Amino acid sequence: MNFAAITPERLPDLLRAMPKTELHMHIEGSLEPELIFALAQRNKVRLRYQSVEELRAAYAFTNLQSFLDIYYAGASVLQQPQDFYDMAWAYFLRAKADNVVHAEIFFDPQTHTARKVSMRTVITGLHRACVDAQSQLGISSSLILCFLRHLSEDEAFDTFEKAFPFRDKFIGVGLDSSERGHPPEKFERVFKRAAQFGFKLVAHAGEEGPPAYIWSALDVLHAQRIDHGVQAIHDTALMARLAKERIPLTVCPLSNQKLCVFPDLSYHNVGQMLDQGLSVMLNSDDPAYFGGYLNDNYLQTFAALNLNAQHAYQLASNSFEASFVSSEQKAVWREQLDACFAKFGA
Repeated sequence: MNFAAITPERLPDLLRAMPKTELHMHIEGSLEPELIFALAQRNKVRLRYQSVEELRAAYAFTNLQSFLDIYYAGASVLQQPQDFYDMAWAYFLRAKADNVVHAEIFFDPQTHTARKVSMRTVITGLHRACVDAQSQLGISSSLILCFLRHLSEDEAFDTFEKAFPFRDKFIGVGLDSSERGHPPEKFERVFKRAAQFGFKLVAHAGEEGPPAYIWSALDVLHAQRIDHGVQAIHDTALMARLAKERIPLTVCPLSNQKLCVFPDLSYHNVGQMLDQGLSVMLNSDDPAYFGGYLNDNYLQTFAALNLNAQHAYQLASNSFEASFVSSEQKAVWREQLDACFAKFGA
């Protein structure tokens, strides 16, 4: 692959055009203010904000918790299966425009069941959008059920049992929400239970929490992917392990900037981790709240860090490698990636 033939001037167009997967995206975090207000009107939900502009102006977060407060308030408009479908479909349209070929989507059922919205409503609405995205947009996708880590493990068990009748509609379990003070080992038993039924295991760790949380996610929860993981840079032994074992880190640069994990994208360590051989890839996390979908993350991160075409190729290739699909499908995507780079390098 002649990466040098792809000039910096052509790099933004390449980033937009290349096929890629998205493995760290919370579907509730794709709920744009315009859709929040439309669903509020449909379901007769009163919002504390008077307009789309006022709501968007509130997206000035100082940390993860300040974001979560607004995130949960926005989710209150989701009440019927069609609401969940409309939210997911809006994301898939954005993903198609960004040349996303596959998405593994997080959803937080506890956010909704706490409001007396049934598990059936949540999962069937989301799953129907996934089916339509495949048939109408050519985007494959899977759902991953996440436990809210600020709640108890008993509540996570209850959520898992309620979701179990719909086990054919999601492929794995994850762990998200407030990280500090809620180490992965808090959920050891429920992750073991999910593993017994063959579910894929992922966990948020090392976003605001310490490198020790990443070790625990790997050794206690047996997570197959680490979501975020940017604090690994502070632990030399952990960095060596992540590189040697090719453990994926689903990094979300614009999210990290918006939540003040890094003061600015120019301080982000994704390029450093990539150069040290880690299996990192870019994702949008909660794009409606953090100022950008997947291509926005690529474009802004590459501009801030002066990354090059070889970095772009590795990030996209890593995103294929880390996805929970067959090796045959990964090979098809790599062929598409090679063809894209050959076109731009001609």
